[in-house]
Amino acid sequence: MEEKKVTWLELFYDLLFVAAVATATHVLLHVEQGYIHGEYLLKFVLIFIPIWWAWTGQTMFINRFGQDFLHQRIFMILQMLFVLIMISSLSVDFDQYYVSFLIGYIGLRALTSIQYLIVQKFEQSERKKVAVFLGVCFGIGIFISLLSLFFDSWVRYAVLYTGIAVDMILPILGHKRLAKLPTNTAHLLERFALLTLILFGESVVSILAVIQPQKGDWNTILFSVISFVLIIAMWWQYFENVEKKVNKSIQRAGQTIIYGHLLILMSLSMIAASIKLMFLHEVQYTFSLYFVFGSVLLYFMATTLVFHQYRFEEHRLKVYHLGLFLGILAVFFIINLLLVVPSTLIIGELAIFFIIYARFTTT
Repeated sequence: MEEKKVTWLELFYDLLFVAAVATATHVLLHVEQGYIHGEYLLKFVLIFIPIWWAWTGQTMFINRFGQDFLHQRIFMILQMLFVLIMISSLSVDFDQYYVSFLIGYIGLRALTSIQYLIVQKFEQSERKKVAVFLGVCFGIGIFISLLSLFFDSWVRYAVLYTGIAVDMILPILGHKRLAKLPTNTAHLLERFALLTLILFGESVVSILAVIQPQKGDWNTILFSVISFVLIIAMWWQYFENVEKKVNKSIQRAGQTIIYGHLLILMSLSMIAASIKLMFLHEVQYTFSLYFVFGSVLLYFMATTLVFHQYRFEEHRLKVYHLGLFLGILAVFFIINLLLVVPSTLIIGELAIFFIIYARFTTT
């Protein structure tokens, strides 16, 4: 498959979306009476999905049809303006900023849909059919979401996310058609890996912003160091797999990579938030256990799913590997549930888990 290089404009584009993800992650820091209430967990998911889907939509267009032409640069720059509108509208008090958020999201998605409809005029056979299919499908989802302006209260959110759901499901239903014009796997993995890398960096920076040890405060220093080891172990496992263990010549529709990374990126944000909350001791002990181990389990399952399908045959994990990893997590969780242990020790256990995970999946 022809090599496709990531452009500097794509990297700049990513930075804006990471700012949006950081804003969404901040929702998880709203703690009341030792818990993150279900309302905030739901808001995190509902804010995160449109951000991820808007970024994914443009990334997939570039993957299949993108060229570093002037008019495509202009489309991306225009999208950045809508990203800024969307970021400025992200808030726990979502109702107050709903219209501006919708303008940002619809603007982003509409520009992507228009790009497909423009490029189809210059394509032939399957490439033309795929461009028309995606442009029309996304247009349907955009239209449904736009109808939310005519409703109030919870109904408008139901309409908005019905449109987003249609937007996401139609490409899955058209999997066979999209498989006739497979993604550039190397470029797709690189794009998601770059966004993931920036999120890893954001996690380190955001954790250090909260963890500010004083002179002689060795507990805080130790917590900082072990948290860093945890993130490095996660980084090592993810990028060693991307670089060395996956077959980038595989030609598929890329949907495992796309939808799997929704869970990877969400779980990264959740892990970063849980580390902060555990350090600040703002959440009840049992809840913090369920939240941090649930986040790690989600990350583990998502990365396992994504990499398994694209690994070279000889590097694929066996069932007993899955049992080993799940067993380690279960043992740590049960011990912590029976015995109240310091937050530093919990982070240390998770660091050990990811070191083992990296060891078995990258060598």
